Amino acid sequence: MNIEEIKSQLAQEIASYDFGRNPEELYEPIRYLMKLSGKRLRPLLTLLGYTLYKDDWQKALKPAIAVEVFHNFTLMHDDIMDKAPLRRGQPTVHEKWNGNIAILSGDVMLVKAYDLLLHAPAQYLPLIIKSFNQCAAEVCEGQQLDMNFELRSSVLEAEYLEMIRLKTAVLLGFALELGGILAGAEAASLALLRSFGQNIGIGFQLKDDYLDVYGDAAKFGKQVGGDIIANKKTYLLIEALERAEGVLKEELHHWISLEEFDKVEKVAAVKRIYTQLDIPALCQQKIHQYFAQGFTDLDNLPLDEGKKLFLRNFTAQIIHREK
Repeated sequence: MNIEEIKSQLAQEIASYDFGRNPEELYEPIRYLMKLSGKRLRPLLTLLGYTLYKDDWQKALKPAIAVEVFHNFTLMHDDIMDKAPLRRGQPTVHEKWNGNIAILSGDVMLVKAYDLLLHAPAQYLPLIIKSFNQCAAEVCEGQQLDMNFELRSSVLEAEYLEMIRLKTAVLLGFALELGGILAGAEAASLALLRSFGQNIGIGFQLKDDYLDVYGDAAKFGKQVGGDIIANKKTYLLIEALERAEGVLKEELHHWISLEEFDKVEKVAAVKRIYTQLDIPALCQQKIHQYFAQGFTDLDNLPLDEGKKLFLRNFTAQIIHREK
């Protein structure tokens, strides 16, 4: 099995899929967003989940694309809520067109995701739709919690981990579960695939938190320290606020409270506080914990190790990314 062949076929299927043509203002933003370069991680996971059981992964392409379309639907609407000017280095849909068009185009993307899921074998559709609906609702719950956290002065570690599970990780879990469903896997195996994806997804988000502060800007692909500048309640800040005492606590709250500041100075100061509180090591430990649990789920999957090796190696490769 060749991962580059799968990626190539996936890209061709996405590029050739007809989302619609008229009115142009409704469908052009969808094509625009779907063409922006992305890792296509979620549909790849669906196809790799399928190959654990069957070799004819081409039969799972359209349902796999549904996961990517849904993911991009959430990005389109998230960008509106965040008032984000850029997505993958290009103007966001609401900036290039306008907010109303972005909302409506996003709505159509959700409809098209269901259309693509309908390419699954009929006997699996009830389970697929039920699982997808649960996943979609949980992604929205995670987004709402994230917005709620912006208005709160403090967030507990457990609350944050649950938020990123919902907002980010459940879709990775569904992507893998979908591949298993399409291949006819049993319920116990589907639960392990879903858990594997969710644990790996939480690990990915925690690693993003870490790289935002300690990554190489050239490799990470965006401004290092952006979360510190925005006072974003990441795992690192939550742990620092929980552990800081005395002078360090006063200094941390000072930097958080400032409305006007030198960005470079603030990032350097908060990083010094993190280092003194051993936050980098704590974050790395938590990342390892979730990745290790994910691979335990994969170990427990009742398949020959040879069948699992490709998914294991692919996941390990993206875990060790620096961007």
